[in-house]
Amino acid sequence: MFKDKMHELSRSGSIEVVCGSMFSGKTEELIRRVKRAQIAKQKVYIFKPTLDIRYSKDDVVSHDQTSISAIPIENARLIIHYGKDADVIAIDEAQFFDHNVVEVAVTMAAQGKRVICAGLDMDFLGHPFGPMPELMAVADEVYKTRAICVRCGRLANFSYRTAQSNELVLLGETKEYEPLCRSCYNELMNPLKED
Repeated sequence: MFKDKMHELSRSGSIEVVCGSMFSGKTEELIRRVKRAQIAKQKVYIFKPTLDIRYSKDDVVSHDQTSISAIPIENARLIIHYGKDADVIAIDEAQFFDHNVVEVAVTMAAQGKRVICAGLDMDFLGHPFGPMPELMAVADEVYKTRAICVRCGRLANFSYRTAQSNELVLLGETKEYEPLCRSCYNELMNPLKED
């Protein structure tokens, strides 16, 4: 009993944020970290927003079709309820949750849990996306993934929207978005006006 209590007290929680543009491997990295925790026989719960149904309603799926079972939820606060007995909490597409996801991550880490969040750091306009800046601020580790610019081959940090929509949230894949470097993104978003 005493040994179990000491183990519980010695566990320190943490918050890890994996962020970047579309097609940069964020979800692949989340899945990799989760699978390593599962190999270590840790109890892992994976959550995703209910609105993300691009590849699967119930699984977290990367663009290369690697997948892992998840619990779709509408509200980040539900993570506290579902994840009570977890060692590791993984949250994919964190940018789609409201700012309560930050409080949830901090609460779960304070309970000694390892919290791994993955999401887009910027929206298609190049602005910080949803709760991601706050998650990065409270994180113990921020790991930025980068894609390859489809126009010039340099490292890409921007998700350029090719679809004609001004909606902030537009679920999509290669038909709706392409990863671009800063230079190519700026060229397309701010074309030079001719005199």
